[in-house]
Amino acid sequence: MRKESKNLVLVTIVPLLLLMLMACEKEAKQTLPERNWELVWSDEFTGAANSSPDPTKWVFDIGATGWGNQELQYYTNRPSNVSLDGKGNLVITARRESYFGADYTSARVKTQGKFAQAYGRYEARMKTVTGPGLWPAFWMLGANINTRPWPQSGEIDIMEQRGQEPNANNGSIHGPGYSGGNAITKKFTLANGRFDTEFHVYAAEWGADFIDFFVDDFLYKRVTPKDVPGEWVFNQPFFIIMNVAVGGNYVGFPTTGTPFPQTLTVDYVKVYKQK
Repeated sequence: MRKESKNLVLVTIVPLLLLMLMACEKEAKQTLPERNWELVWSDEFTGAANSSPDPTKWVFDIGATGWGNQELQYYTNRPSNVSLDGKGNLVITARRESYFGADYTSARVKTQGKFAQAYGRYEARMKTVTGPGLWPAFWMLGANINTRPWPQSGEIDIMEQRGQEPNANNGSIHGPGYSGGNAITKKFTLANGRFDTEFHVYAAEWGADFIDFFVDDFLYKRVTPKDVPGEWVFNQPFFIIMNVAVGGNYVGFPTTGTPFPQTLTVDYVKVYKQK
């Protein structure tokens, strides 16, 4: 090709590339909603090391029932499984140990009966766990679950990870006709880094006709009523849950190579509403 032709091609291609980049940037900006948030509830986990989380905000699930997923852990409220670290974090620790017939222990905390809200922005800054068979989660259930059993109560999974995929996060919703293995879900994968080696912010922004999922303020999934094959059950208050499960249908069994103990470290949890 002659030099003049090469220059002509460059002159033609460069502006086109710039236009494409500008269009992509504009599209990205358009997908990020402009919302005016007001903080209504939070916990930044300040307190002495080995103390329990604030009892005015959190309660515990206790036991080894399998929790509907054939999980292997016994959830406790012992400081060795759930406590503040004295540095402004809550730590939930999964351990390989024999405890009341279970081979593993861990913890699950929730705001049920303490706090629930319909709509808003729910976010947590966390460093998660790693290893086959580990299942950390930051999620929500409908506050009416005692009168409308799951999945009619609804479920919103803001952070749900498989320990064998340390660079992947899953955001999902469950409801009647789209629960369990048929949940509406989306995987977000880090291009660089891992979720278990550094903190990341996980969030859901929720309104009457949408639920948006974010990692580090990047919107990676939006769900609306037209996306679900059944009833939209997300027009009522939900409460918050955080836990580390061991084993279960979602992740499979831990292996001899799964490292224990494993700790989910939570810097804060915050809930906002629109002004």
